[in-house]
Order: sequence, then structure tokens, then C-alpha cells
Amino acid sequence: MKVLFQFLVILVFSLAGELLHIVIPLPVPASVYGLILLFVCLLLKVVKLSQIEDAADFLLQIMPALFIAAAVSLMTIWDTVLQSLVPLLVIVLVSTVAVMAVTGRTAQWMIRRKEERREKENE
Repeated sequence: MKVLFQFLVILVFSLAGELLHIVIPLPVPASVYGLILLFVCLLLKVVKLSQIEDAADFLLQIMPALFIAAAVSLMTIWDTVLQSLVPLLVIVLVSTVAVMAVTGRTAQWMIRRKEERREKENE
């Protein structure tokens, strides 16, 4: 029952993301809205990590299986993909570098913030 409740919590945020996608006329996927809402609620401690941890771990474990349908559908349009291969590779390369840079900066910021908190506690 505990894991089912955790899935329900995650699904509620997914539904909220779907509703925001309908209400806000921006080209942002509904899942991104849901993830942002969940992230903010975790930061503000509205939702505790323990309330979704087991279900989230399970979803992370089966994540590769969730990409099978996308990979199969990509194979059905392979000719179209080959025509746009160079622009796709440029987009993938640039976005990968951008994500790595933002992730690195965010991690550094979080580490500095954590160290500053430790220093304040030790004073």
C-alpha cells in the first residue's frame, strides 16, 4: 500500500503538470511542469522525500524499459532521421554541453552552500 500511495503522489503532480500545460500557453511539456512542481514542493518540504522515494527508485530502475517504445518508433522513421542527421547531431551536442555546464554549476553552488552552512554551524 505504501508504494501505491507514493505512485499516487507522483501521479498527482503529473496531473497538475497536465492541467498547467492546458492553462499556460507555453511550448513546455506537461511532464516538465509536473517535475518542476514536484521539485518545488520537495524544496519547500510540502512533500517529503520519504513520501515518494520507493516509487521513484522503482521508476528509475525500470527507466530503460520505458524508452523501448520511443526507440522502436524511431526505427520506423529512420529515413527521415537520416535526412536531418547533421542538424540533430549538432542539437544533441550543444544541448549536452549546455546541460553538463548547468549541472556542474548547480552542483558547485550546492556544495558551496552546504559548506557555508557547516561553517556557520561550527561558529
